[in-house]
This record gives sequence, structure tokens and C-alpha cells, in this order.
Amino acid sequence: MDPQHLLSRARRLAASAAPTRRRLLGITGPPGAGKSTLAAHIVAELAGQAALVPMDGFHLAEAELHRLGRTDRKGAPDTFDPAGYAALLTRLRSPDPDTAVYAPAFDRRVEEPVAGSIPVAPGVPLVVTEGNYLLLDSAPWARVRDLLDEVWYVELDGRERVRRLIGRHERFGRPRADAERFVHASDEANARLVAATRDRADLVITFTPEQAPPPPGG
Repeated sequence: MDPQHLLSRARRLAASAAPTRRRLLGITGPPGAGKSTLAAHIVAELAGQAALVPMDGFHLAEAELHRLGRTDRKGAPDTFDPAGYAALLTRLRSPDPDTAVYAPAFDRRVEEPVAGSIPVAPGVPLVVTEGNYLLLDSAPWARVRDLLDEVWYVELDGRERVRRLIGRHERFGRPRADAERFVHASDEANARLVAATRDRADLVITFTPEQAPPPPGG
């Protein structure tokens, strides 16, 4: 996929916004496919016309995952707050002309969401949001797709994607053996779930290992 084509498509989406109707672009795909880096690149190239709001800000906190017994499955659909994510997207679609919206971020250094980290100014016409589960059609995730103007699905060769995932976990402190175990037991189960949503995307972007955006993104 030509990067300039993607940028042109994002610019057209931003240009179609109105003062009371912001445009929302979703970028999804399995873990490690490159969606975070692609989203960040688009927002940087649009230079003030777009803001990046990752889905990962809606991870449940470690304490809550521990209470629910889901710590070893972190990253699965039920380890997020999809209702909170949909509520934020709803607010972003219809901006208050005088008020910024503050979105949460996810800090990989401490593996925790951080509230109020990402300001979205009222005049920004496009929000790019990226995450694994934008196209899930089961409740409560199904609300998300209806709030997005377009969703792009990013895919990458499976072996390269797994290699990148293991490297990412290592960079953020997991020993190699633990990183491999987590990727094959948890990340890949989530990848299979995400792959089943591919046909619901407006655009499918297939990267070769040579084309794929570099880590550390999604």
C-alpha cells in the first residue's frame, strides 16, 4: 500500500469534518502488525489536523485485573473498558467548540493506563484511534465500529509479527522466555480473534516485513 495514498485518504477524511462533527479514523489489526506506528505517522504528517487516541488507554488497571483474576490474559477483550472507550469516542465525534477533550494513555513502562494524558483540541478535525478490537461485533465492543467513519485493518506476516512482539516485550522488561510464553499463549490468541474481524474493515493494508513500520508500536 502506497503511504501517500494512505495520507491522502486520511486528509480527505479530515477535510470532510464540520465544526460540530469531527471525523474518526480507526486503525486495527493483530498485536505486532504495526498499527500504532502507522497511526502515529499519519497524525504526525497531518501536522495539527489530527490527534492520536489509542484504545490502550482503556486497559483495566493492574489492581483490577488482579481482582478479576485476569492478569495473565492482559490484552484480551475482557481486560479493557469498552463502554468507557465508546463513551469517549461519542464525545470526540461531537466536539464542544470551547473545550478540549482529555483522553487516557497507556504507559508501557509501568503497564498502567494514565488518565487525562492526551488533549484533543476542539478545532482538530480528525481523531485517529488504534487498537485490536475496533471491529469486534460482540457486545459491548460492537458500539465502537458504529462510531468510526473508517476502519483500516493492518496485517503483517505472522512470523515477523511474532518476532516483533517478543522483541517489544523484551524491551519493556520481560525476560526472553517469559516474552515468548506470553506471546504464544496470550497475544496469539488475541491475534486469532482480531483476524476474524478483517472482513469488516473499509481498507486492508498488507505489509511485507520490509515495508512494515518499525517497532515499538502495535
